Amino acid sequence: MSTPVPGAPLVAASTSATAPTAPTAPTAPTARAPQIGWPSASQQAWQWSVDQFNVAYAAVLDQKQFEQWPDFFVPQGFYQVQSRENFERQWPLALLALEGQGMLRDRVYGITQTIYHAPYTMRHVLSPARLTLPQPDAPAEQQAVVRAETAFAVFRNRPSQVSEVYSVGRYLDEFVATGEGLRLQSRRCIVDGDTVLNSLIYPL
Repeated sequence: MSTPVPGAPLVAASTSATAPTAPTAPTAPTARAPQIGWPSASQQAWQWSVDQFNVAYAAVLDQKQFEQWPDFFVPQGFYQVQSRENFERQWPLALLALEGQGMLRDRVYGITQTIYHAPYTMRHVLSPARLTLPQPDAPAEQQAVVRAETAFAVFRNRPSQVSEVYSVGRYLDEFVATGEGLRLQSRRCIVDGDTVLNSLIYPL
């Protein structure tokens, strides 16, 4: 008796002439989940802390409590809004770049006191953060820094108008733990488009 060929239909041997059997349609490969191990207690703690930080950050901006915005950064914190093209080409041009809480507070003053514009509110929708924890063999100055990437979509709402997509992109963050809790050492907002509708007034 001959050995069946893998993948060929199994039919009984017969000496009489029979109609050829239609080939079996190939089946789609079974989808497999990525092999991701269970996070350690430290990874779970960092994940929860960063995600809760981002929720609080978005709530402050959505509620227009801009005076609290600089407090999410360390005193020398860096904030930047840059197009995806400029980021990928490593071009320094940015839509907005602020260094230190002093510049952040100047921006808040401009938003609340000197910039005139049609009123609107924002609504942030954020993904869970994807974290990169420091490696044990990393230099000492990098041991305290946790890097994170979070996707965001920001919608703009104006009175008597339909909500519109204001900006979509991702945060590239560097977090540090301080005596007052988690703080941003830097936040780079990489927007997928080249421009933001009309103008960039409120922080993303």
